[in-house]
Amino acid sequence: MTAHARHVFNSSTNKVGAPQRVLGLSAKAVCLLALILAGCADHYLFHPRRPPEGARSWSEVAVEGNLKMRLEWVRPVGPGPLPVVIVHPEAGQQAVQMQGVLHDLAKAGYLAVAADYERRTGAGWRESLFPWRDPADPRRVIDRVRAHSEVDPRRIGLLGFSQGGVFSLLIAAYDGGAAAVVAYYPVTDFENWLEAGSEGLGRRLVFRLIRVGFRRASGARSDAELQALLRRASPLRQVESIKTPVLLVHGDRDSSASVEESRRLARQLASLGRRVELLVIPGAGHVFNFRNRRQAALAWDATLAFLDQHLRPKGRFPSKREYE
Repeated sequence: MTAHARHVFNSSTNKVGAPQRVLGLSAKAVCLLALILAGCADHYLFHPRRPPEGARSWSEVAVEGNLKMRLEWVRPVGPGPLPVVIVHPEAGQQAVQMQGVLHDLAKAGYLAVAADYERRTGAGWRESLFPWRDPADPRRVIDRVRAHSEVDPRRIGLLGFSQGGVFSLLIAAYDGGAAAVVAYYPVTDFENWLEAGSEGLGRRLVFRLIRVGFRRASGARSDAELQALLRRASPLRQVESIKTPVLLVHGDRDSSASVEESRRLARQLASLGRRVELLVIPGAGHVFNFRNRRQAALAWDATLAFLDQHLRPKGRFPSKREYE
């Protein structure tokens, strides 16, 4: 982990061992936004309900420190070690909802694993948009996957949707060991996202509630402290630590997270000489790939092509990709 990435987990006092104040965002607030602005999602709209023939599936729950990880695995037929893709769902969804995506990845020859997280709060567990409080937390899932006997540790990809895209980008920044990242319609700068969401009375009320939820969940004692925490939770603010090849996928009519979120990150990565591609899907809104089959197909072809390029250089490629 780089010194820049470690700073994300420092408390506001910057003292070693001081209580951590990393952002613990309100999952309920984000789900409210998704319900109002994005509508319902069908995770099997494009992806298959059943795994490919001969594939093996299993579930796992791992607790490390105060972090609980729920993992869903699908292993394709064939000898190992295998390239692997770690999948993170959108806000309010769990790893089990990603089974269709896992089935598709296994069909393409990848060992696929979906992950979601809960944080220990008192005697129970709670979901949050940013559950990592300890400096080791972002590495826990990728370290666990690396330790699997059938995983090729040099060929690990990260794939995430919305909140999951944020998780995937941040893991790439904090860990540095992934070979590829695909992030669908992520929020890359939370400060800018909250400010841009203030247009119109209805949206202004929703985003005001979200900001209140963020502050309450984070424990920030002032707006200034909340802003600092939001910056530390934003992939755009960690851009110098993202050295992994990145594919950003975004709809140009996304009203939950504007396509400008991905455009800004793509420009910053490109200016640093990083390998980055941006795929803009015309007419697509948030979580479009779970709502529109044609748009889902465009994005998925590009996703597999990108993963194959970086995890399996001799893999297959689609005949046509339309990149902006």
